Amino acid sequence: MTTGTIELTAADFRSGTSPDWCPGCGDFGVLNSLQRACAELGLQPHQILTVSGIGCSSNLPGYINSYGMHTLHGRSLAFATGAKMANHELTVIATGGDGDGYGIGGNHLAHTSRRNVDLTYIVMNNQIYGLTTGQISPTSRLDMKTKSTPFGNVETPINPITSAIMNGATYVARAYSGDIRHTTAMIKGAIEHKGFSLVDIFSPCVTFNDDNSHDFFKSRVSKLEEQGHDSSDWKAACEKAMEWGDTINIGLFFQGHGIASLDAREPVLKDGPMSSRPLKITEDQTKKLLGRMM
Repeated sequence: MTTGTIELTAADFRSGTSPDWCPGCGDFGVLNSLQRACAELGLQPHQILTVSGIGCSSNLPGYINSYGMHTLHGRSLAFATGAKMANHELTVIATGGDGDGYGIGGNHLAHTSRRNVDLTYIVMNNQIYGLTTGQISPTSRLDMKTKSTPFGNVETPINPITSAIMNGATYVARAYSGDIRHTTAMIKGAIEHKGFSLVDIFSPCVTFNDDNSHDFFKSRVSKLEEQGHDSSDWKAACEKAMEWGDTINIGLFFQGHGIASLDAREPVLKDGPMSSRPLKITEDQTKKLLGRMM
């Protein structure tokens, strides 16, 4: 797919700010993969909006050359939906972590999925709260010992893959940040997909999570593409997502085709993006509105 006139490389999507993540953090792999995906798809920086919530991974919009918004904890999908509906020709990518996206933002994930908003949500899942220095998150395993659970976690972890599928997401994939090529492919597929896309990415926290390390995932991940999985079968997708042990599946779990996205269903958008239409108010009215807001 070519959407721009200037051929760019992944390096062209680097911002002037260097990431401040801990050395070895899986988020570096996610950022690298996203930059590669944008370049390989022929996108231009001005065609992309990257939106995040709060957390270590939510600093990502500052590290990629695109329009960016660092918003509120758990609210990135709400902001991203508003931006997409204001300009549905924009490529909107939301990024964040498991605490941000599956904890405080879980309600937004459910409703963005059912609305099938045409945006991509990349969740860097490190199974811990990293920014606040190591408490359990919604994806932490049972019995995991952390500073907030010194005797072991007593809460059942959420399964983001089955949750997204059952709520209506039409592209649901998982990757491991240590495999850049595969992660890039999952992100590219998500951006190209017309509808809501979730890419859950195992992104090890090397500082506060000794359980789910790079070595843990390297010895367990298995690509669905190599198993002959049928990504059009949502029941099989959920079954594959429930497997967790010596084998942990990554890849494209589910992709629904022919399901209209929210912007395609909204009749008011048939005449083009709202952002490019005249306001149809006078200059004096515009000044008064801006005066009240500024």
